[in-house]
Amino acid sequence: MTYPRWTPGALWAGLALFALATPARALSAAELLAEYTQAAGAVSVERGQKFFTTNFGKALGFSCASCHGDQPTRSGKDQVTDKPIAPLAPAADPRRFTDRARVDHMFRLNCRDVVGRECTVQEKADVLAWLVSLRP
Repeated sequence: MTYPRWTPGALWAGLALFALATPARALSAAELLAEYTQAAGAVSVERGQKFFTTNFGKALGFSCASCHGDQPTRSGKDQVTDKPIAPLAPAADPRRFTDRARVDHMFRLNCRDVVGRECTVQEKADVLAWLVSLRP
């Protein structure tokens, strides 16, 4: 019996197809926070709250709280589109911070729009630590 000869390119292509076909495991906000904390080091709830409420002055002078509200355990409203935004705190909406790809995408998008740059891992960890600490 002969076996097919695998080239490195074919092997990588097969692994990529497997990765695409395998559904991503949902994680909890606490698990994601643990990953961010490992990458960032010590986190600060106070720093996270301050970052969230800071007006960065970019374009229209928004802060995260401009749309998500000063109390992210409640619904917010997008200041540009006027669309409602579900509560950001995981205790108020357990679906928050359970999809790594979506979290990465939203941090990238919102940090660029509000802060004017991508947020650091430390900033993400601090904000998430604060959001996880909130109770409705």
